[in-house]
Amino acid sequence: MHIVAVLALDQVIPFDLSTPIEVFTRTRLADGRPGYQVRVCAERPEVDAGAFTLRAPWGLDGLADAGTIIVPGTANPAAPPSPEVRHALRAAAARGVRIASICSGTFPLAATGLLNGLRATTHWAAAGRLAAAYPDVEVDPDVLYVDNGQILTSAGAAAGLDLCLHLIRRDHGSAVAADAARLSVMPLEREGGQAQFIVQPLSPMTRGSAFEPLLAWLQESLARELTLADIAAHAGMSPRTLLRRFREQTGTTPLRWLHRARVRQAQHLLETTDHTVERIGAEVGFTSSTAFRDRFKRVTGVSPHGYRRAFR
Repeated sequence: MHIVAVLALDQVIPFDLSTPIEVFTRTRLADGRPGYQVRVCAERPEVDAGAFTLRAPWGLDGLADAGTIIVPGTANPAAPPSPEVRHALRAAAARGVRIASICSGTFPLAATGLLNGLRATTHWAAAGRLAAAYPDVEVDPDVLYVDNGQILTSAGAAAGLDLCLHLIRRDHGSAVAADAARLSVMPLEREGGQAQFIVQPLSPMTRGSAFEPLLAWLQESLARELTLADIAAHAGMSPRTLLRRFREQTGTTPLRWLHRARVRQAQHLLETTDHTVERIGAEVGFTSSTAFRDRFKRVTGVSPHGYRRAFR
């Protein structure tokens, strides 16, 4: 039987720990047999899990014959795993064991070097920190999970469910995975990635900056059809000078800033009003509903209708 070893590190996040335990324990094959044997492993007998102390029945030796190792997130992802944990994970990878992380569990996995040169994800709020700490890892903050074959990573919280269901489908097919999804009251495939959950930030601007009045004007002018020349004229400078100085101040271009502000306002209207998608697109300055849908999906990863279904 396929053994799934869930590695409980110190300060493990209980939700991340329980997700693979519940999903894999409840998985049944077509003949009713369990699809997996699940064991919880830890470096020490007792693990700090925040609100409670966990007593793990298996030590690191429980990883030795596992077919899959799951690394849940921890409350302090910056804390490096011990040399013993790093050695155990590297040894498992060398044996061909499949290793997957949930949420901030990507950090201890990255500390082993197993993600070097690979694409990976984590909770969107920690993606920048992961990229800075491990520059050899290609961090994608927009997706729910990344499957590199032997090494997999997932985004925050519920994305661990998406990852577990994906693994079940890989191992036993869509029918078994669909049954596991129904038991979890979870769709087998969720629309879009975690980009839809990110509060889209506008580029920061120091109060009192020369561009502060311009950004305020842009925010008030979302419904207007504006070109770079229009924005430059309002700023009292040439388009070329505006582009250069705007990028120096904000790290982006005026039109990209404007598009992101429009999408953010559209998200607010989709959440709080009954307006049609077409009306919302027009209210935030898109000249056609097609252009609005394309831009919205490019930024958030889902369609306006899909976003409304998820967040209304």
